[in-house]
Formats: sequence, structure tokens, C-alpha cells
Amino acid sequence: MFSTMRSPLMRWFPLGKGCAAGKGGHLVISNHSAIRYSSNIPVSSENTVLTSRPVHQIPERSTWGTIYWLFLKGYFHKLHLLQIMEHNQFGPLWRTGPFVQVADSKLIEQVSRQEGKYPLRTSPNIWVEHRIIRGLANGLITAEGEEWHRIRTLLNKKMLRPQDAALYQGVINQVASDFIDRIRWLRSAKGSGLIVHNITKELRQYTFEAIAAILFEVRLGCLQEKIPEETQKFINSATIMFHTLVYCDLLPKWTRNWLPFWRQHLAAWDNMFEFAIKAVDKKVAQINELLDAGQSVEGQYLTYLLASGKMSQSEIYSSITELLLGGVDTTANTLSWALYSLAKDLELQDSLHEEICSVSPSEQIPTADDISKMTLLKAVVKETLRMYPVVHGNFRTLETDIVLGGYYVPRGTTFSFCHYATSYDEQNFPNPHQFQPDRWIRGSERLKHHPFSSIPFGFGVRGCPGRRIAELEVHLTLARLLKQFQIKLDSGIKEIPAKTRIVLIPEKPINLQLVDRV
Repeated sequence: MFSTMRSPLMRWFPLGKGCAAGKGGHLVISNHSAIRYSSNIPVSSENTVLTSRPVHQIPERSTWGTIYWLFLKGYFHKLHLLQIMEHNQFGPLWRTGPFVQVADSKLIEQVSRQEGKYPLRTSPNIWVEHRIIRGLANGLITAEGEEWHRIRTLLNKKMLRPQDAALYQGVINQVASDFIDRIRWLRSAKGSGLIVHNITKELRQYTFEAIAAILFEVRLGCLQEKIPEETQKFINSATIMFHTLVYCDLLPKWTRNWLPFWRQHLAAWDNMFEFAIKAVDKKVAQINELLDAGQSVEGQYLTYLLASGKMSQSEIYSSITELLLGGVDTTANTLSWALYSLAKDLELQDSLHEEICSVSPSEQIPTADDISKMTLLKAVVKETLRMYPVVHGNFRTLETDIVLGGYYVPRGTTFSFCHYATSYDEQNFPNPHQFQPDRWIRGSERLKHHPFSSIPFGFGVRGCPGRRIAELEVHLTLARLLKQFQIKLDSGIKEIPAKTRIVLIPEKPINLQLVDRV
């Protein structure tokens, strides 16, 4: 579900030219009160080069202001909330170092629609450094330019189109059935008959099993009572990689010889690559055995990539590793937030259960065709992704000049899209802190938001490559769980805020009661 994985901390810590506070026209934080600026800046012919202001006049967050909020006020892991605060203070556009922050739906659309054939993110990229050091090719997420376009074109097949994603519904449902069995085991063995502790942790194992089954066409055993050591090592390494990424991005390179973060980051990637390489090599050996025996080669995703012969083995290693990573935490967190939100609103949950059972009654297992008829289910997922987007921001670097919000911004400038701020903009979403899925149902009075106000999968050719599979997995999983269980929050749990760790995660464990439906 990734559209970018650049560390969000880079958006808040000025590290480039133009960081000095107090230049002509700069709005520098001197007190910390919230000032509301109008975000209704027109995007029209009036915004021309002749009438526009220079980029350095865009309001700027000072270095000391950044340090104050991140470290003295404790927003290091609340970057999504800091994004809203800065939007309230500076308006729809502001600068942090070399980045221009964009927190207006119309302006995000304007920048997005000026992307070229090969949309660029930011550079240098910490992940790319790992590939260079280890002599590995870039994968789908780390590649740029023509290299990225070639890989993306190959990977699009069997992944991005809805009819291609539907090919994997059998695999997803098979894994979901095993996950339901695991839930029942967890309740009896560790949850006094009802409780599943830390549902996000369990969902990480489930989503890893599902994405591995799709990519590798094998089962890894993530849902067994005892998880295989290599599988657990990959999951742990993904957590370490995300944790160390912000420090590696923030700290100067000379600290890498003295502090442990860079070594831990490289080791985490090495572990993940080791896992993927073994799986790819095993599939290659199986294919070669079939060919040597004169048999036909049939299979799904990895078989297709290997048989195409259009990607080097190193490119396949990198792309598979990155796709594995992109299919675990992202989907698990979305499912966690959806279950948490439904557990807080039992009336909504009952309505959703009724819809699911009306489309897929009795003991039937929901299919992709069934999901297409579940209007409320799809709305619940959209509202979950609005309130809890996988990543709270995104980056783009334009290769052309642009006049944006009355400012002339030269080519090569990196824009940071503040998706979390636009998702909570009251002009698009009245009562934005309330979970209201009917915002997304046609005919609803609330369906008035700008199309770029919530784009959790990104936009255009650089949007999330696994979107269709991720959506199918989330929809099928929720449908399966809600047919079996009524979901309730464990006693004593009230509000669970979000925490920024590149992806948006629960600040504390979500413990749920899963009560069998009669």
C-alpha cells in the first residue's frame, strides 16, 4: 500500500538551502498560538508568473520552531498532529527547509496533475543507499525514472487491475479461514475465552502470510501456534527498519560510525532480503525442475515474473522484498483501525453485519463479486483510510516550474503533500473526528468533499502498486470476521490515539473481544 516511504521527519527538520528564518516575507514562529489562514486560494489564470511571488516568500517554519515542537513538546511521534497544527498556523502552503508543504486539496491536485511520465519523489533515499552498498538493483519502490517505469509496467500486470486482483481471492480466503481458527485458539489459550490481545500484532502475521502466499505461491506458517523462526525474523526486521529509518534520515552521516541506528537499519534490510532471496531461488529451482522434465510451468505472481524474462534476478529480489514489506504493516494497520472503529460503534457494526449476510448468507464465503455489492463495507474502509491514512504524507518533485497558490515555485522543488491535514479539513469533512462511513455513499448529503482530500493510495502512475490486492484483502477479511464475530473493545479501553512510525500505528495495543455470532 505504499506510494512513498520517505521518512516524514525530513518534512519537519530543515536541512537544505533557504532554512534561515526571518528573510523577507517569511512567517517565523515566535509564539505558538494557532492562526487560521484561508485555504481558498484560487488556482486560475490570475496565478501567473508575472503576478506571483517568489518561493522564498512562502511562510517558513524556523529551525528552532521545529526543534521546539519535535523534542521539547514531544511531537517526534505525532507528526500527523504537527501537520495539522502547521496547517492552522501557516495556511495551505509553508516551507520546512527545502520542502514546500501543501495542505490544500486543490493545490495537491494541481501539483499531481503536472507530474511527468516518470514522477519523482525525493533524493537521496536511505533505502537506495542500502541497495548501493550491498550491490543490489533497485526495486519498484526505490527505482526512479525510466528504470522505475520499466519495472512498474511489468509489475502492473497481474496486480493493478480489479480483475487481476480477483485472481487471488481464493488464496486470501484460505488464509482468512486459518486466521479465524487462530483467533479461536488465541481466545481459549490466552484470552479467557473472548479476548484477543494486541490485534495489530496478530494481523501483521496474518497479512504477512497472505502477501507471501500471493507473491511466493506458498504458505509460510505465520498462523501456526509456533511461528517459524525465519518468518518471525522478517517481521521483526521490518519493525526495526521502520524504527531506525527516522534516526538514519535525521542524523548526519558522520554519526553512523558511532551510533547503532545505521548498522541496525542495514542489518534489518539484509534479513528481509535474505528471506525473499531464499523464497525466489526456491521457486526458480522448482521451475527449472519442471522445464527439465518437459512439463509446463503454471503459477501466479512470482512464476509470471520469472517466466517473463524481462527483469534481472536482482531486480526481482528487490521488488519482491519491497512488495512483501509493503503488504504487511500497511494492511495490518488499516484492518486494526477498522476493527477498532467498528468496536466503538456497535449499531454501525450491526448494520454492516446485516449487509454482509444479505449478500453472502449462511455459511457462504464472500467473493470479490460479493464485495462489489457491499456499499457500506466499502464506505467503512474508505472512512478508516481517511481518519487513519497508512502514511500521513507523500512527496513529489516536479521537473517543471509551477505557479502554486500565488507563488512561483521553480523546477526541482520537492513538495510534501499533507494528506492527514486535508483528511481532517472541515471544509471537506464536517465533524472530521467522527467516524461516519456514509460520507462515502452516493446520495449522502455528506458526499461533498474534493476528490484529492483523501487519497490514501496516492494518485497517478506512481500510486500504490498493490492497491487492488490490498483493498480486496481488507474487504474480504472484514467480511469474514464480521460474519463470525461481534467485535467489542476490551473493558477499560477508551480512546487509542495514533502514533507516527513512518506508517500510522496505534499508540498502545488494541485488545478486542471477539464474540461468536449465533
